[in-house]
Amino acid sequence: MNSIKLLELSLYFLALLNPASKILFLASKKPAFTGRQIWHISYKSTLIALIMLLIFCVAGQFLLEHIFHIAIYSLKVAGGIVLFIIGFTAMRKGVFYQKDNDEEHQHESIDDISIVPLAAPLIAGPGTITAAISFSAEYGLLSTTLALTMAILVNFVFMLFSLGINKILEYFYITGPVIRITGLIVSAVAVQMIFDGSAEWLKIVLKHTGA
Repeated sequence: MNSIKLLELSLYFLALLNPASKILFLASKKPAFTGRQIWHISYKSTLIALIMLLIFCVAGQFLLEHIFHIAIYSLKVAGGIVLFIIGFTAMRKGVFYQKDNDEEHQHESIDDISIVPLAAPLIAGPGTITAAISFSAEYGLLSTTLALTMAILVNFVFMLFSLGINKILEYFYITGPVIRITGLIVSAVAVQMIFDGSAEWLKIVLKHTGA
C-alpha cells in the first residue's frame, strides 16, 4: 500500500475516533482534572483501546464468520446505524456522550473512567471496531494496524491537550458549532458505511440469483 492510501485510512480512522468527543468529555468533568490526571487517563484509555482494536484487526473476521456466522457487510450496516445515532445526537443535542445519571458517576476513579467510557465506547466504539475488521480483510493486517495506530496516536495528543483546546473553543464561542459539524461528519461516515455494507450484500444476492 502506498503512503497516500495509508494516510487516507489513518484520516478515516481519525474521523471515526472523533477527537472532539474526547476533548469535550475530559474538559467538562467537574471538578476539573489536573494535568497529571489527564496524562494518566489519556495514556491508559489509549493503550487499552489500541489493544482491543488490534485484537479485532487480527481475529475479528474469524470471530465474525466462524464463531458468530456474521458477514462483514452485516457488521458494516449495524455499525453504521449505531454510529449514525451518535452523530445525529451530537448534531441535535450538542453532546457526544451523555451520562444516564450524573450522581452515579461522581465518585468514579480515573481508572474507571479510563476504561468506561473512554477506552470503550468513545475510542474503541462501533465505528472503529467495524473499520478495523473490514479494513483488515480489504487492505491487509499490516496496513490497517499502521493506519489505526497513527490515528490513535493523533487522538492521544488531542486528549493530552484537551483542557487547553477546550479553553480556546470556549473563548471563541465555537464549542457548539464544532460538536455539530463533527457530528455531521460522523453521520456522513456512518451513512457511507451503511451504503457500503448494503452494496456488498446486494452484490452477493445478485450473484446467487444469477442476475
